[in-house]
Amino acid sequence: MLSLVKSISLNGLEGYYINVQVDVSGGMPSWEIVGLPDMSIRESKERVRTAIKNSGYELLSRKIVINLAPANIRKEGSFLDLPIAVGILTSIGEIKKQMERNIAFIGELSLDGKLNFVNGILPICIEAIRLGIDELIIPEDNLKEASIVEGIKIFGANSLNDVVNYLNEKAELPEIENQWNSVTIQSIKCIEDFSEVKGQEDAKRGLEIAAAGGHNCLLIGSPGTGKTMLAKRIPSILPDLDFKETLEITKIHSVAGKLSLDNPIITQRPFRTPHHTISPTALIGGGKIPKPGEISLAHYGVLFLDELPEFGKNTLEVLRGPLEDEKVTISRVNGTITYPSKFMLIASMNPCPCGYYGSLQKQCKCTNEQITKYMGRISGPLLDRIDIQIEVQSVKYQMLENGTHEQSYKIKKRVNMARRIQKNRYKEDGIFCNSELTPKLIQKYCVLNQECKRVMTIAFNKLGLSARAYGRIIKVARTIADLECSKDIERKHIAEAIQYRSLDKKFF
Repeated sequence: MLSLVKSISLNGLEGYYINVQVDVSGGMPSWEIVGLPDMSIRESKERVRTAIKNSGYELLSRKIVINLAPANIRKEGSFLDLPIAVGILTSIGEIKKQMERNIAFIGELSLDGKLNFVNGILPICIEAIRLGIDELIIPEDNLKEASIVEGIKIFGANSLNDVVNYLNEKAELPEIENQWNSVTIQSIKCIEDFSEVKGQEDAKRGLEIAAAGGHNCLLIGSPGTGKTMLAKRIPSILPDLDFKETLEITKIHSVAGKLSLDNPIITQRPFRTPHHTISPTALIGGGKIPKPGEISLAHYGVLFLDELPEFGKNTLEVLRGPLEDEKVTISRVNGTITYPSKFMLIASMNPCPCGYYGSLQKQCKCTNEQITKYMGRISGPLLDRIDIQIEVQSVKYQMLENGTHEQSYKIKKRVNMARRIQKNRYKEDGIFCNSELTPKLIQKYCVLNQECKRVMTIAFNKLGLSARAYGRIIKVARTIADLECSKDIERKHIAEAIQYRSLDKKFF
């Protein structure tokens, strides 16, 4: 007897139907799965066979053929265990009624018939709505993650028997209710605060501007000046997530298997800190079936690269495209997958190999050749994508004794205000913050008066700024003006923005 069961698979974050076609007939006992299954699906026949037996159903030796359509797309993962088992039980008559409802199944089976947690359930639920599915049955452990989805009936099952009894109308499965508000409250965690950073007011100001405009930022300073401490507190001043951003971030982390059972909804902007030994594939994503890399896991958040020159040159170069396009496309023989990667790049570095070039406390021992070689590890095109370069100086003892410093929530209020101004300004242009301004939009929204142009001319001629710094300075000046609720860019805004081009002044 032939049975048809629906399921959903993901290609990156995009979903598509999988029709699980099961035929059970007489003949030589065998079990074949066709339709480009990967090894985890090929192994499912042993899991499914044993789960069916241990659930109390008799599976006689028969010829079983399972086709996963469309047959030209490779399938991976163990989430097809449940639809395969449902198809077999329908074919042998244990599920009495041929399913006519528009229902899909997702789940991995244990040998005892229990349904296990699977990755990617949130994007699967969202794609099920888009594909027009009316009902979705998933493992009970995934219910909390799926609880923020509206527009589809989602049921959680604990075992294969629960599913069979539900389909045979012998029992009911509880339909989950939308729990967005309660999940959000439970997911909030304490984060590190800027009030813990003594001194470094200039650096704090630069990071506030970076957060307000979504600008990439580079912290340059000697060892022990607090670069890493400052960077780790950036999430505490980033603007609040909205519902759409939360969904996108959680979808990526769900596919990557980075969610926990206790807090499966990401309600804070990600802060990713890969080690400098990371490979290019781990950074941008990849694998036989490409998974999200660090830049996608940092979507709508921060990617912090500590000791930037220590990263491999090839690793740093792969950042150039995603920084510009805000997405990464990974091509493999089996197809192409695109993941979003709209993140703030925050990096830190020493000014030279010994770390004390320009320091007032210790004398630098490096030669000019060593400094040039060290700085050469970071290419010009990559630096061209960094808007703000902040020099972090050593903190004096008197500043360490000073006990009162501005708390992060006060800085965050100013950042949220500036972001609201930008969101309203660019609502017709398809961008959300100043760092996304194109040359055409710069001409439209960043008109400079004669006094500002005169300051720019002096800076370029006397400070040796590069031509590529022009657009970056104007974008940063626009953000500074927004923090002051100024409609126009003024002379003081341009002057402050120029101060954040340290590498242009020193090394170019």
